[in-house]
Amino acid sequence: MPTRSRPSPTAGERIDLDLAEAALVERYARLVRLTYLVLPTSLTRHRRVLTAHGIVQRALPGTGTRLLRPAPRRVPAPRGAHERPGYAWVREQVLREALRHERRPSWWPHRLPPPRALRPGLPTVIGLRLFPRAGGTEEVALDQALGQADGATRAAFVLATLDELPSEGVDDVLVRLGVPDPARARERAARLADAARGAAETLVRSDEFDPSSVRTRPTDLLRRRHRVRLGLLAGTAAVVTGTVLGLVGSGATPLTGPAPVPHGSGALDPERVVARTRTAWDDTSRVDFTAWPTRGARAKDTELLAKALNAWARAGGALGEDGRTGRAAGIAFARTPGTPAGAPTGSPKLLFAGDVEGDAVVLFHDGDRVARYTEPAAGNGAGNGTAFEVARVDDADVTTAAALVLHRSKAGARWLTAPWIDESATRDLLRPDTPARALGVSKDGITSPLPEPPAGGGCGSWPVAQFRSSARIVEKHSFLLTDLGALSPVHLTYTPPPGAGAPARQPREATGSEALVTWARLGCRLAGLRGQGVRAVNTWDFAAQRLPEGGGEAVWACTRADTWAGRGEVFLSLRTPAARPAAPVDVVARAADTAACSRFGQHVVAGARWKSPRGHWYALGAGSRRVSALTTSGAVSGTHAGTTFAVRAPEDGAVRVRARLENGESLDEVGR
Repeated sequence: MPTRSRPSPTAGERIDLDLAEAALVERYARLVRLTYLVLPTSLTRHRRVLTAHGIVQRALPGTGTRLLRPAPRRVPAPRGAHERPGYAWVREQVLREALRHERRPSWWPHRLPPPRALRPGLPTVIGLRLFPRAGGTEEVALDQALGQADGATRAAFVLATLDELPSEGVDDVLVRLGVPDPARARERAARLADAARGAAETLVRSDEFDPSSVRTRPTDLLRRRHRVRLGLLAGTAAVVTGTVLGLVGSGATPLTGPAPVPHGSGALDPERVVARTRTAWDDTSRVDFTAWPTRGARAKDTELLAKALNAWARAGGALGEDGRTGRAAGIAFARTPGTPAGAPTGSPKLLFAGDVEGDAVVLFHDGDRVARYTEPAAGNGAGNGTAFEVARVDDADVTTAAALVLHRSKAGARWLTAPWIDESATRDLLRPDTPARALGVSKDGITSPLPEPPAGGGCGSWPVAQFRSSARIVEKHSFLLTDLGALSPVHLTYTPPPGAGAPARQPREATGSEALVTWARLGCRLAGLRGQGVRAVNTWDFAAQRLPEGGGEAVWACTRADTWAGRGEVFLSLRTPAARPAAPVDVVARAADTAACSRFGQHVVAGARWKSPRGHWYALGAGSRRVSALTTSGAVSGTHAGTTFAVRAPEDGAVRVRARLENGESLDEVGR
């Protein structure tokens, strides 16, 4: 039988299908990893894994095709790699398909994945969820940064880091993929790689981004069991009555009632919840929720624990795929954005079970999430006061695992503090000169009621908790936490202005005088972050300038809120001299789902209008420490050396500011 020829894949020649098939088989794992990295992170990790494999498996044309025509120019092979001829062609096909998953018609609902992501296709997995093995904080940070980038930038990033293509090779591939500005996509990808501090090539090869080596987790077993039962019940009308009677007689779970957790059923067995009876936080390398002891007088109340576990088993069905609140069987359900609501796959750890101000409260931790169940202590668990809430707390640390909101009432919120908290106090964020006051804490670590910050309207005060960690751990320090309506309080930090010639400064605790004065001007802005699953908020004073006409000194700041789900939101503000410490600042720009003002977005520029004490209007602009010049266009045109400028401008008319960095790159204003 004659064999098909294998011509060399030089420019303009045809590539034999055998060559493409061999390249796909030999480099399958690399192609799947590359596709997984380029796919939008709006897909769940399970869907990204299956989609990546599906795209690579469908990369080749129909079986009747014998020859494939490559691109006009040849893409250079990765450094140190011996590519099979045809690999570049297959890579181009999977990249093109991966980029299409990010495009959606203008009429398509924004909250839904793109239509292409909803198409069924092989491989298909039923009853299990697949996800790559978890990486460390560096991998998580990179994945978040890639999720905030566009598809072209992700493609340029993986071509440069995973396949190690030179700049011209990256541009060559992007041109053929139809990317309108390949150079810009490559520049953004280079900034992502620079932010990884030389480790980008290593990170993209880690287990976090390997969809060929996955872990499995079952879907909601109880919900699936109920669906199967419904299907059987609806199979024929002739046996409906008999089936229902059989279920009632056998004591099986009716779908409308609370789903009891039978003893011995594994992960949801109240007898098997993990209880830690001794304090082990000072004898472990992980100072987070895994080190919390079990507390509360009802820790052995299996009936109460069963009710709490039943609620968790129902949470997935009550909240659905996208719902943040819901109600079922008399229980109010809630979850923070980005938190899976389904029941845990292993026995959760019991953090607390006891009575608090007339309510029974249970707190669980399953490694990635905390869950709180609350019911009236004298009730039957199905009244209006019964509630269940679940929130992400993965990768918590000594500060973000320092407390949980245990109970809310008209008197305020009671927090359950970590065992490593030695001193507890409360202060008003809007009064930086007022000393902190001692906060009462019970032997179980429950605080006295803390007034809740205002949810909207007036903002006369902003209560925060100030904790000091124990000297028995290395991280002995004070830090601030504030309540934004979620289970876990939010950590507040501060980054001071850059020093002359000094390296970039890192966020520090917001307990110093400079930080407190800064946060006094910004505290009321925290109200806009309620209900978003915020983990920490940092304010970075990135520039200061002397205002003209005796206007005093102004400070430019970028306030970044990072969520447990990984997304970030920023607002830029201009602090001009004020008559009172808590005078509100002027917000000059906003951006959501951005890496700005983080380690993956270390450069920032902003512009604003300002009226001098003499009544003259000025256009102001400022950039971070690596900005060498600022350019204005619109109502005012010109180039200004340095990191700040102030020029006379008309009261009306748009002024756009762009920055030039020391390395020659350009940067737009945040929010443009």
